[in-house]
Amino acid sequence: MQNKDFVEELEWRGMIHTIMPGAKEQLQKEMTTAYLGIDPTADSLHIGHLVGVMILKHFQLCGHRPIALIGGATGMIGDPSGKSQERNLLDEATLRHNQEAIKRQLAKLLDFDSEAGNRALLVNNYDWTKDITFLDFAREIGKLITVNYMMAKDSVKKRFNGEGDGMSFTEFTYQLLQGYDFLHLYKEYGCKVQLGGADQWGNITTGTELIRRKLGSEQEAFAITCPLITKADGTKFGKTESGNVWLDPRYTSPYKFYQFWLNVSDDDAKRYIKIFTLLDRQIIEQLIAEHDAAPHLRALQKRLAEELTCMIHSKEDWQRAVEASAILFGGATSEALRRLDEQTLLQVFEGVPQFRISADELGAFIDIAAERTSIFPSKGECRKMIQGGGVSLNKEKVTDPMQSVGREDLIAGKYLLVQRGKKNYYLVTVE
Repeated sequence: MQNKDFVEELEWRGMIHTIMPGAKEQLQKEMTTAYLGIDPTADSLHIGHLVGVMILKHFQLCGHRPIALIGGATGMIGDPSGKSQERNLLDEATLRHNQEAIKRQLAKLLDFDSEAGNRALLVNNYDWTKDITFLDFAREIGKLITVNYMMAKDSVKKRFNGEGDGMSFTEFTYQLLQGYDFLHLYKEYGCKVQLGGADQWGNITTGTELIRRKLGSEQEAFAITCPLITKADGTKFGKTESGNVWLDPRYTSPYKFYQFWLNVSDDDAKRYIKIFTLLDRQIIEQLIAEHDAAPHLRALQKRLAEELTCMIHSKEDWQRAVEASAILFGGATSEALRRLDEQTLLQVFEGVPQFRISADELGAFIDIAAERTSIFPSKGECRKMIQGGGVSLNKEKVTDPMQSVGREDLIAGKYLLVQRGKKNYYLVTVE
C-alpha cells in the first residue's frame, strides 16, 4: 500500500469535482472498495473513458480496491444524463463481446491478476439484474425511493423541461437501476464508494440513499465525482473531425492517437498531463516550466503524447509514431519511410495532393513528375528544381531527371512519395 492519499492526489491533478462528506475520512481509515461504471456500447474504450480509468488506477495505486463495472443491464436502457435522445439498445451477445474487449484494454492499466488484496475486479450488472422480475424490483427497490426524489435530479428535470423528446419510463428507471448496482456491490463486496463524472452525481447519490433506506441509516456509502473534461475553448474533449479517438488500434491507429495528444493546445496540455499520466507533481511542474520557457518546442505535448501512447499501445508504437511524424515534419530517412505500414503511410500523407498512374507508366522520373502527373507544370521546371537540389523521391535526393523509377522503388508495393522543396509532398499510387 502506497502512502499517497487518494483525495489529495486527485485534487492537485484537478480530478475532483464533488466529494461527499466523510468520503476522505473513510479512505484514510482503511483499504476501501470503490466502483466506476463503464458504458459497453462499443467493443473499445475511447479517450473520453480514460478519465474514469485513470481514477481507478490512482485508487489502486493508493492501496484501495477498484471495481470496474460494465453496464450490461444499464447499457440496455441508456442513461439520460447529459443526453437529449434515447440511445439504441444492445443485445446480450454484443454486450458480452464488448465486455471481453474492454477488459483486455483495462488490464493494461489495472491489476486484475495478482495476489494483492486490492486487485481489481471486473463485474457486469447484467449478471445480477437479468433474473429479477419486474414485480420483485417494484416491491424491493421501487418503494424505497419516491418519484419526487427522482424528479428532483437535474438529469431528469432537463429532459422534462423540453430537452430532446422527453423521457421514456425505461430511462426514468435508470437511476434506480444504477442505485441498485451500488446496493448490490455494497452487500456483495463491501463497496462503499462510487466514482464517476460530475454528470453522474444524481445517479450516485440515489445509490447512497438506497443503501441507507434498505440497510439502515447507519450504513456508510459515499460519492466522489470528477469534472467533465473539456478543451480550453469549451468544446467537447476527445472528439475529432473523424469522430472518437479510440484505444483500439483497429479504430484509431497508434500514429493518429499520438498525433491527437501532440496537437493539443498549450493550455490543454498543462491540464491533460496531470489527468492522463502518472507523472508525479515535481516532474510535471518541471515540464510546465520548461514548456513556458520555450513553448515552440512543445516539450509538454511531446511528453504527453509519449506517456499516453506507451501506456495505451507500446513503446515500439510510440517510436514508430515519432518516426512517422518526422517523415512529414523532419529530416527522416528513406529507411524510416519504408518501415511504415500502409495504413500509417496514408494517414501521414492524408490531405497531400495524390495521383494515380498504372505500372506500365513507370520509367524516367521526369516523365512521371511532369507528364504522367502534374507535380511539375513542365519538364523544364522539373529539371531546374532538380539541379537546385530541391526534389526528392522516397526521401532521397533526385540528381538525374532521367533517373529510372521501377517497381522496386515502390513503398508498400504501390506508392511513390515525391517532395518539392521543403514542404510540398505528393503521393503517387501505382496500380
